[in-house]
Amino acid sequence: MTRKRRRLYFVLLGLAGLAAGVGLALTAFQDSIVFFRSPSEIAEGKVAGGQRVRIGGLVENGSVVKNGQNISFSVTDMANTVKVHYTGLLPDLFREGQGIVAEGKMEQGVFVASEVLAKHDENYMPKEVADALKKSGHWQEGGPPPSTAPAK
Repeated sequence: MTRKRRRLYFVLLGLAGLAAGVGLALTAFQDSIVFFRSPSEIAEGKVAGGQRVRIGGLVENGSVVKNGQNISFSVTDMANTVKVHYTGLLPDLFREGQGIVAEGKMEQGVFVASEVLAKHDENYMPKEVADALKKSGHWQEGGPPPSTAPAK
C-alpha cells in the first residue's frame, strides 16, 4: 500500500467519523428543538397535533378561569385566539392583558401547556410575539401593549 493511498484512507475514515458525530448530535437536538408559533399560525393549521411548540401573545381579558391548579385562559395576537389549559403554578407576573409564552402541545383544538412564562418587566415581550402583534396592526412602537378588551 502506497503512502498516498494510506493518507486517502485516513482522510475518508476521518470524514466518516465526523459525519457520524454530526448525525448523532442532530438526532440528540431533534427532541429538544421547540418552534415558536403565534395564535394566527395555529389557527391556520401550521402545527401538527402532538408537536411540541411555543405559542405567545397576550392573555385575553376575561378569559382566565382557575380551578385549583387547573387554569384555562386564551392567548391572542389580536387576530386569532387559542384556548390554553395549564396545570400548575402560574408565574407571579401572569395576568390578563399580559404578554406570555407557553410551551406545550395542541390536543383536540386546545393548547395543553406544560410551562407558562410571563414577561419580567414592562418593556419585555418576545420578539416573535411583538412581530405577530405588529403584523396584525395592534402594536404601536414605544407604547404599551394593546388592550385585549373585546370590541364593542
